[in-house]
Amino acid sequence: MSGRDRSPGERRRVLVIEDELMIAMLIEDMLDELGYDVVVTAMRLDQAEEAARGADFDLAMLDVNIAGQWSFPVAAILHDRGIPFLFATGYGQAGVTAHYRDATVLKKPFTTQQLGQALASLGGTPA
Repeated sequence: MSGRDRSPGERRRVLVIEDELMIAMLIEDMLDELGYDVVVTAMRLDQAEEAARGADFDLAMLDVNIAGQWSFPVAAILHDRGIPFLFATGYGQAGVTAHYRDATVLKKPFTTQQLGQALASLGGTPA
């Protein structure tokens, strides 16, 4: 079932790409508090690409720098699949290539409220 086929009241599912364990755990807690389910947390680029190609989720959060590798190939996969995503990065908008200048960028550190607003801007209203 794709994200577009979710029934009313069903929680939206999120792919999280974050290489720092503590930050990933914090994001997972924030998403749960906001009413989302995390389907995969990928901490390496190869894991992220695999999940982006085949996992079932509605939205994605991508750290720009994954253990020294850029996450832009994952963004391209998500774009091709038509799955909304945002970048969460300490670099802010400056850390995103010109190709993704129109993407939603959430600057780290961020609050639960800021995360919720960013996801809502993608059409990611929780159930």
